[in-house]
Amino acid sequence: MSIGFGHLARIGHLYPSGGLCDFEIQAMAPEGVQFLTTRLPFRDTSIESDRTLIDDIELHAQLLADAKVDLIATNCTAAGVVNGPEAINARVEAATNIAAVTTIEAVLAACDAVGARKLGLVTAYGPHVVAKEKTFLAERGFEVVAESSRACATPYEQGTLSPEVWLQIATSLPREFDALLISCAGIRVSSVIQSIEDGIGRPVIASNSALLWYCLKKLGVMSSSGGYGVLLGR
Repeated sequence: MSIGFGHLARIGHLYPSGGLCDFEIQAMAPEGVQFLTTRLPFRDTSIESDRTLIDDIELHAQLLADAKVDLIATNCTAAGVVNGPEAINARVEAATNIAAVTTIEAVLAACDAVGARKLGLVTAYGPHVVAKEKTFLAERGFEVVAESSRACATPYEQGTLSPEVWLQIATSLPREFDALLISCAGIRVSSVIQSIEDGIGRPVIASNSALLWYCLKKLGVMSSSGGYGVLLGR
């Protein structure tokens, strides 16, 4: 790869169209790692919209392949829960011949990396999506022991909430968990991950931080990012 902004890694980023926070993952990335974003149609936060997000994923992934990216990341946690990470990755890889990852698989790997089995869960989802995610996690050996949600009807609404909203919710949960999962790639939380972690005394796994960590791991990029919790500082 030629020396430049993405000289360590160039990562294709499939992101919900109504979301405002595709900048979060780039903001946390170490120097030399570049995310290039293409959007997937997504205007409300229903399970049906999670399901149809990937209807034409091949077309969108092929646009990222034009930029000769090293990896393609589908960054919608709930869509990964609803559709299954294996199915999403198989379609992206078949269409592009480029390795693919999803946010939810990154979350699972991050939970394993910090040794967490009992989770606190904070989301921006409605009750049906929360229930789906809790079942998904339970089927993979993770128990949600505390949960709080600020339900948003649209990805746009998710992105308009201030980071302090998530700081307050996260630090108010009973602390019976091994790690706190803040599940949603569409919220502004990167600036308060470290403050939450310091306040609760537990590792914090946020969707975007987990995906960044997992992408770097997959690509063998050894650089770390300070100030975003123990996961990215490893």
